[in-house]
Amino acid sequence: MTLVFQLIPTTWSRCRGWSMKGVVKITLYDLLLGLKNKRAKIIYVMRNPKDNIVSYYHFCNIFSDWETPKSFEDFLEQYLAGNVAGSSWFDHIREWHSKRDQYNILFLTYEEMVLDLKAAIIKLCKFLGSNLSEAVIDQIVEKTTFKSMKNDPKANYQFLPEGMLKGQFLRKGNLSSELQILFWFM
Repeated sequence: MTLVFQLIPTTWSRCRGWSMKGVVKITLYDLLLGLKNKRAKIIYVMRNPKDNIVSYYHFCNIFSDWETPKSFEDFLEQYLAGNVAGSSWFDHIREWHSKRDQYNILFLTYEEMVLDLKAAIIKLCKFLGSNLSEAVIDQIVEKTTFKSMKNDPKANYQFLPEGMLKGQFLRKGNLSSELQILFWFM
């Protein structure tokens, strides 16, 4: 079964061509009603907003059926105003962080995963209550490096029908190297 989350009013238009068999559309609110007992665990990964802007801009440009931003400058305006899918980055982070005591949430940053992936994996295992051997943790680290995932068709979305993507789903995976683009437009 595929779950399609209500992020913006145009969710269904982005699902054009999908078989509707086994597709359920729910809002995140509906999903979270069952999480209040704290038995379910939420892993929330966030990224520096400056890196996120640039990464999200490129993400919006790779899907063939999506309306692509006219320019980075226009996208930046829309992003800062919260007029992008998922709404405002700032509101999204604030909303989830405000629920930290209500739900069982582990907050991780993309930056901490890039800087010390093994420590992030160990933190994740502890949160999930998984006691894994050092060898298994090392295997997970190897399979979840950016380089490894970029070469894995299951992670880089090569399994999607031809023509659905215009470019690579996983691009660079760097920290703050994209800021040159951002500052050039500011």
